[in-house]
Amino acid sequence: MSSEHLSTERAGTLGALALGTDLAQAAILGTVRDVHGAVSRRVRGVSDLVAGHRTEEHARHGGVSGVVYGGLGAGLSAVTTGLQRADRAGIGTRLEESPRGRFVVAALNGLFGDRIRDAHPELAITMAVRRRGHDVALDTESLRAAFPEASGDLVVFLHGLSETESYWDRRRHETGGSYGERLAEQGWSPVYLRANSGLTLSENGVAMAALMDDLVAAWPVEVRRIALVGHSMGGLIMRSACAVVSDADPAWNLLVTDVVTLGTPHLGAPIARALTAGSSGLSLLPESAPFGRFLDHRSVGILDLRAGLPDDVRNLPHARYHLVAGTVTRSRRHPVGEVAGDLLVRYPSAVGKARRGPEMFPGADVLHVPGADHFDLLNHDDVYAAIRRWLTDGRTGERQERR
Repeated sequence: MSSEHLSTERAGTLGALALGTDLAQAAILGTVRDVHGAVSRRVRGVSDLVAGHRTEEHARHGGVSGVVYGGLGAGLSAVTTGLQRADRAGIGTRLEESPRGRFVVAALNGLFGDRIRDAHPELAITMAVRRRGHDVALDTESLRAAFPEASGDLVVFLHGLSETESYWDRRRHETGGSYGERLAEQGWSPVYLRANSGLTLSENGVAMAALMDDLVAAWPVEVRRIALVGHSMGGLIMRSACAVVSDADPAWNLLVTDVVTLGTPHLGAPIARALTAGSSGLSLLPESAPFGRFLDHRSVGILDLRAGLPDDVRNLPHARYHLVAGTVTRSRRHPVGEVAGDLLVRYPSAVGKARRGPEMFPGADVLHVPGADHFDLLNHDDVYAAIRRWLTDGRTGERQERR
């Protein structure tokens, strides 16, 4: 596997600090400077109006503030460069060596993934199969070593925004194992992916499709069927990947029999729309516009969550779709449940059914999990029971809820 693919193995704490100073210069310092300038211009404009001419203080203030902010920016640039050089020299702890470090890398990629890819590539996550906290090379020998009990039935898991593959282990000691561990007892081979969730859904979809072609071609035994399980944004990336036309023979998506989405915002996520609305609203006044530009530093992956996938992304005609939605209330029709959903995704979005218009997944199985928040869906006994039944039955399965 190339060194580029394993770039995050080299990323250290100093590299993360370099990213922090870079963002501080671009976002925080820029915001403070622009707010200061907008407020000062308004105040000095009033003073000039009263005086009837441009005051000497007006000109002097502008020159001084320019020197101060310019000096601060140059200082932060120097610190960023120094930290990057030290990190690339191997100084400091490697982030990938601990679960906490991997959490930091995933969180940063989710928030600023496109910026990280371009300016801090050593911190950028590349779509990969993961095993015990490390990437697995997509050749038969490496896959056989990582999956000694490989079967022909693959269940592929993909996390959500700013998450890692370890999020699937949530509450595993209470439930008797993760979904993947329990499905392995039923003869499935669980495969966990990690993605840079700060990139666009289409870019991640293409990356996943290419990865899956390589995975199927190199898998130690012949692949008979593939089930996809995506949490939140992961479900959108999987749907995007399924729509990518493959030149492989056979194409991996022809082997997909089931697609399970857990709390996936098929119709968009309210929090992403709120950030966009907040950015637009703040831009109306010069004094608040810099705060709007600060919000615009969020990743393109977050921006993509405003409306979900484009309408032209089609479902696989030969696959069964299973949609899981949680609400923090016992009833999804409770006023709080209707507004809050699972705290991040509302019920209609999770099941792809807007108040008006056709269903996105006609004939799909739908499971409502009452009293569950967004992250409860990562490992919940009711969800596992449904997934096991859906994948075991090999049929449409018993409906959990009629729509």
